[in-house]
Amino acid sequence: MSSNIYVEAQMLIRKPVEDVFQAFINPEVTTNFWFTKSTGKLEEGKKVTWEWEMYGVKSDVQVHTIIPNQLIKTEWGDPAVQVDYEFKEMEKGTLVVIKSYGFTETGEDLLKLINDNTGGFTTVLDGCKAYLEHGINLRLIEDKFPQK
Repeated sequence: MSSNIYVEAQMLIRKPVEDVFQAFINPEVTTNFWFTKSTGKLEEGKKVTWEWEMYGVKSDVQVHTIIPNQLIKTEWGDPAVQVDYEFKEMEKGTLVVIKSYGFTETGEDLLKLINDNTGGFTTVLDGCKAYLEHGINLRLIEDKFPQK
């Protein structure tokens, strides 16, 4: 049974909506601020694998819906949750809202997941903003949980 709890992180990125949307679709861009490898671009109905080599972690991502420059609906993780990426054209750029939901955990496990999702997606958006606006890879994901 999944709960009706969701996690939301958002950030205004001062770039056109087309550029920001492509940053999440195209792994050649996304690898500069999030995962390190992908088996391909996000396409509706397809499954790709994202990898974070520095942590030895992979995740299969099922792409359910893509509305160009507006919405990407995915499912991924273990156990799998829904993760939506919404893009809204604004006067000063593009508002990106990431929502994750469909959690099956309860109690302390759910609280930990909410904390991890909130922090993780905030870090992704911070890295995306730095990369798209300033061309800087801050290595945020790599440095979030240093191994040594």
